[in-house]
Amino acid sequence: MTKHLCTAPWTHTYVSPQGERRLCCASREDAKFTKQYLDSGGGSTDFNPVSLEEHWNSDYMKDIRKRMLAGEAIPQCVVCNENVLNLHTYRKYFTETLFPHKIQDILDNTDETGHTTMVPVSYDYRLSNLCNFKCRMCGDQLSSSWESENKKHTTPTDAWLQPNTRRKISNFQVEVLEEELQAAVDQKLIEEIYWVGGEPLMFEKHWTIMQQLVDSGQSKNVVVRYNTNLSRTKYKNYDLYNMLDNFKNVNICASIDAIGDIGEYVRTGLKWPEFLQNFYDGMFLIDKYGQDAIVFDVTLTTPGLFGLKDMFDKVTELDVKSYFKFTYAFDPTKIIAPTALPKHITIPYCQELIEYMEPRKTWKTQIYIDSLKSLMNRKSFDEEFINYKEGLKRGKNQILFLEKIREQKLTFREILNEPAKEWWDGI
Repeated sequence: MTKHLCTAPWTHTYVSPQGERRLCCASREDAKFTKQYLDSGGGSTDFNPVSLEEHWNSDYMKDIRKRMLAGEAIPQCVVCNENVLNLHTYRKYFTETLFPHKIQDILDNTDETGHTTMVPVSYDYRLSNLCNFKCRMCGDQLSSSWESENKKHTTPTDAWLQPNTRRKISNFQVEVLEEELQAAVDQKLIEEIYWVGGEPLMFEKHWTIMQQLVDSGQSKNVVVRYNTNLSRTKYKNYDLYNMLDNFKNVNICASIDAIGDIGEYVRTGLKWPEFLQNFYDGMFLIDKYGQDAIVFDVTLTTPGLFGLKDMFDKVTELDVKSYFKFTYAFDPTKIIAPTALPKHITIPYCQELIEYMEPRKTWKTQIYIDSLKSLMNRKSFDEEFINYKEGLKRGKNQILFLEKIREQKLTFREILNEPAKEWWDGI
């Protein structure tokens, strides 16, 4: 087995909220690969969705499998190849944790063209961008609240946001994707299901599929994962935690990027006390499924960096695990990414945090220190982007605009430490 082999192209199927099929949620395909991609810039302006049957052994997928088996580093897998988003990659999850036992099946059931007789058993279908939050590092592709806000204040130009295309996507989600997911349940194919959104606990289909898995007895053989803002745990007559007690394994990634007021600044819509209570209510799952049953899932942002000490103290108090990923910026307007800060601010502040955390750390909180060390070694905007000064100005204006229209009680500047305030004022 080569270090670049991932079991996902043989076991996993992913669809974005725009109806695009990709290798997984972390892959970086663009318009040159297939006309289905609407959100990649320079791609088709027409919606060209494909069914799972059309996609699974398409020329594109066969080529990916063939190259992986040959030991190539696939450029679409740059996020895992270079640890762009996190230290614990998706490749490791699929290949070392979830499906290591399927590697021999991969070798036995894939021909020289990359065609496989294996079928997907892991599903990540983002059935909508429906979401009640407007998180700062997110956008309209993953949040209907962002989409509504943008439509109110701007004229959308993205291809997928055009009314006719938007309707086609919605129809595809209901008529094709929901039916494919239902068929997988009916045929008892699912070994892992990952619920993401949008906000998956707002999807009615999520609740009906989960109940079917429980009622049919399949749940005892299914690993279920969530990425959720945990603003709710109940829907109509359904109760999330009652359902989850029936599954083979459970992993709830409760998205939270800072606690208290800073958390509510980053995640517009968050009510910190409600989140905390919902998290408390789910901690019983740890006794049955282990420490990964429910975790703080942290996306490190610039405001979150300055609230990280309080976050560390809270997870230490709760004695729970955290997952970490970094807000990634493709251009220097995204000041919400902590790499927007110059190194003369980042490094001393990270060192200060590490000094505080080191004598208090446990194996569950070591990730905070590791992530801070990683941040110190990542390129800052002034090291990565030629046009970073102009980008920062545009990014600052965007932040100030959002603060105005959202009428937030806290400002970006108020969250920063003194050296960072000086940097902010100088943009």
